[in-house]
Amino acid sequence: MSSNSGIQIPSRLPLLLTHEGVLLPGSTMRISVETARNMHLVKNRLLKGTSLKSTIIGVIPNTRDPEYDTEDLPTLHSIGTAGLAVQVVGSNWPKPHYTLLITGLCRFRVAQLLKEGPFPVAEVEQLDKLEQYTSPEEMSEAAGPDGELGELSQRFYQAAVQLVGMLDMSVPVVAKLRRLLDSLPRETLPDVLASMIHTSNNEKLQVLDAVSLEERFKKTLPLLTRQIEGLKLLQKTRKPRLDDDKRVKAFACFPAITFSLDEEGDDEDGDDTAVLERKVKGANMPEPALRVCLKELKRLKKMPQSMPEYALTRNYLDLMVELPWSKSTTDCLDIHAARVLLDSDHYAMEKLKRRVLEYLAVRQLKSTLKGPILCFVGPPGVGKTSVGRSIARTLGREFHRIALGGVCDQSDIRGHRRTYVGSMPGRIINGLKTVGVNNPVFLLDEVDKLGKSLQGDPASALLEVLDPEQNHSFTDHYLNVAFDLSQVLFIATANSTATIPPALLDRMEVLQVQGYTQEEKVEIAHRHLIPHQLEQHGLTPQQLQIPQDTTQDIISKYEHKHSHIHWGCFTHARSVAGQREEGSDYRSSRTEGGDYQKHVSTDPEPMEPDGVSADMAAPPDMPIVIDHIALKDILGPHVFEMEVSERLTLPGVAVGLAWTPLGGEIMFVEASRMEGEGQLTLTGQLGDVMKESAHLAMSWLRSNAKTYQLTNLVGGSDPLEGTDIHLHFPAGAVTKDGPSAGVTMVTVLASLFSGRLVRSDVAMTGEITLRGLVLPVGGIKDKVLAAHRAGVKRVIIPKRNEKDLEEIPANVRKELDFVTASNLDEVLNAAFDGGFPGMSNPLTLPHIVSKL
Repeated sequence: MSSNSGIQIPSRLPLLLTHEGVLLPGSTMRISVETARNMHLVKNRLLKGTSLKSTIIGVIPNTRDPEYDTEDLPTLHSIGTAGLAVQVVGSNWPKPHYTLLITGLCRFRVAQLLKEGPFPVAEVEQLDKLEQYTSPEEMSEAAGPDGELGELSQRFYQAAVQLVGMLDMSVPVVAKLRRLLDSLPRETLPDVLASMIHTSNNEKLQVLDAVSLEERFKKTLPLLTRQIEGLKLLQKTRKPRLDDDKRVKAFACFPAITFSLDEEGDDEDGDDTAVLERKVKGANMPEPALRVCLKELKRLKKMPQSMPEYALTRNYLDLMVELPWSKSTTDCLDIHAARVLLDSDHYAMEKLKRRVLEYLAVRQLKSTLKGPILCFVGPPGVGKTSVGRSIARTLGREFHRIALGGVCDQSDIRGHRRTYVGSMPGRIINGLKTVGVNNPVFLLDEVDKLGKSLQGDPASALLEVLDPEQNHSFTDHYLNVAFDLSQVLFIATANSTATIPPALLDRMEVLQVQGYTQEEKVEIAHRHLIPHQLEQHGLTPQQLQIPQDTTQDIISKYEHKHSHIHWGCFTHARSVAGQREEGSDYRSSRTEGGDYQKHVSTDPEPMEPDGVSADMAAPPDMPIVIDHIALKDILGPHVFEMEVSERLTLPGVAVGLAWTPLGGEIMFVEASRMEGEGQLTLTGQLGDVMKESAHLAMSWLRSNAKTYQLTNLVGGSDPLEGTDIHLHFPAGAVTKDGPSAGVTMVTVLASLFSGRLVRSDVAMTGEITLRGLVLPVGGIKDKVLAAHRAGVKRVIIPKRNEKDLEEIPANVRKELDFVTASNLDEVLNAAFDGGFPGMSNPLTLPHIVSKL
């Protein structure tokens, strides 16, 4: 039948060919669009259209196997369904495709195919009316005297009511379907129910082809009867369970929802959404977060599992449930026990230990104290990371380390927004999920090595995390709700503060972790490193012993760190393993050449008169003791040789002190002069600051040449007249910069022009001005420790750095003489034996602080 009145569909419709099923009028179907023809239809028609007509398309069942689809248009089925596209969802994973949600409106017949590309368009003839449907009484009158159509309608309605009555009315979808049976016009019931009950695509295709309403009832009624009989049989086989208050769910009849009988007696266990809702309500999250979760949960219930957004929403809710909104550990506030634990884990580091104990003391007085934000700054290998782990053990908290070296995307801190594919929370939220409590110890490792890129600045993203006034409401982009970080104890580590942005540095309490003295390194090696290496290599102290003298040689002549202890253990472990494999009488001894020999006894065992073997009566093997000769055999020649006195045998050489991220170092500065035009040459990869310091030193000496009796090669009073100066800093492959070499440059040039030797036991540091003042510098403790390792006896430092001497261990201060100078006169007076010529009182040394 055709329609000449009422609501009309467009006479020309774009055609969507689908092989996923058959869309019937009055039903809703989700269709995946992947073929090029259908993709063009969605892009050019649905996404670009602005009117209601542009969202109406024709859906034609494609009976061809999709695996054999070609670019040629297949033979079109003559009858299709006009549908309204109510939702379009696109995705690029695993390949570009769209998902359409289409509601069927009416049948149409393809009258003529107008074009095939890029998507088919046809002239169609509408077959169903879209105006107000007739009532059952009007249908009976229109059916004629015999009333066959009315009788079919009534039989179909009664069968539908019987089917719904067999289901559990407490299920919302069943109750809604029962109401629809009374409200929907009778002529729409065949299409609606045929799309809901279990039917094959061929059976639905027969219903679609039934243009006559009478034929449609005849095609659908047997399908409905078959569903009723199947449900009766199911109830009969499951009757014992139904008597025990078991329910047959409505999902048994509809393919959209799978049938389930809860054999354990708890229906809610099979409902993931209900379980998730209970978890959300039991997570004790704040009210704003709870509102967001309930809203997302409501959307999840209405969302089919085939939608890509379903998995994203489910993952979000799972994360929200797993976060420790109110879970925390109880701090151990026993200060005495904390002190014992810290001392057992780390030797020295008194400043750090004192700060931790102060925090515990305040927590005893105020339990709601916010966690401090500490920053440990020091060279590699001094224990910054391990002391953070010890602090967590001391407090009884969970520990989590976040490596920030090389991170150049702010999403690593704040997370990705959920609109992006593959979005995930940032490392802060992910760390909280991992530890499971809201008051852990977070170690932000290598915070000075953060990068910056087009994806943002992670250092700026850390500003909110490390600000005590803001981190109580930290908002991750993925969560999009506030999370309280105020109870987290943040500890950052860095080798230098130079590369940390000032705004970020201002939010942290910086604690300098300086290098260790040689005595402290020996103590640390015997308390912690050697026992650890023995355990790692399967050895015992009865098998291998390393005296303190050997450890001191390793530290001073091979390596400032502990890696060479590993080689000594490895060498002996290999020998012990060889002994066990051969089952021989093994003794490790050193020959005159110093090499280790393995002695295997091949002669028969001599027997004592009483029959006891000599080997059994022999004393057990003595442990191997690694002395300085064995150390050379294992590690080879010495790596470091103290050459201070050897290098200062000519004028124009002095020892400076430098600070590096790896600790303090001594630095030799050399100068030479030759005939020329008064040029100053600087080599050694010097930075701009050091070059300026060299020019300052040269200018000051030229202005005071007469006072200090400095001459050039031809005897003139201007040191640069007819003379070229070359100033060199050895280790030319290493870039050097900073102002602290100013006093060393002045001393070197003064030695060169005067022809006098600088004392071989003096090292110095300090910045200079054009007027000859000595200004303070940083890194005094590291520099002094470097001088002490090199065997220097006198250290010249700026007067205003005298306060920094308190940080130097007492045993080091006793062995060094410290000269505090406020001007270059005092520096030169202390650097040369008997003072420097030209000074008002050359024999009077500046203030010397010794054995503090």
